[in-house]
Amino acid sequence: MPQTSAGFASVKLPVALVRQAREAAQPLRRSVAGQVEYWVTLGRIVEQSGLTTQEAQTAIQCYEAATRTAQVSRQDAQAQAMIAQFLTTESDGSLAQRVREVIADNRSKVISKTA
Repeated sequence: MPQTSAGFASVKLPVALVRQAREAAQPLRRSVAGQVEYWVTLGRIVEQSGLTTQEAQTAIQCYEAATRTAQVSRQDAQAQAMIAQFLTTESDGSLAQRVREVIADNRSKVISKTA
């Protein structure tokens, strides 16, 4: 099986399976590869642990929910940092100064186009 430098390998899958993965992936906003990975993960968990299919699905859903929560937390932290930066620039006057500079620059562009 050829392997790329990114750690991925190509495999041939039946067209019907790829079609099913595409249909299952769309409502969940997954890629076809992501859907196949999900199914593979689910199958491995079921085989290795003796869980029922429902138990395995619940475990994966809990894992995915925790991953989404962590992602939202990171995004929230980034938003808070941006707000803090905005408030800092607002309070020290640099925001107002930058707005004045942009307005002056835009005015000069308009004047040069009409001249």
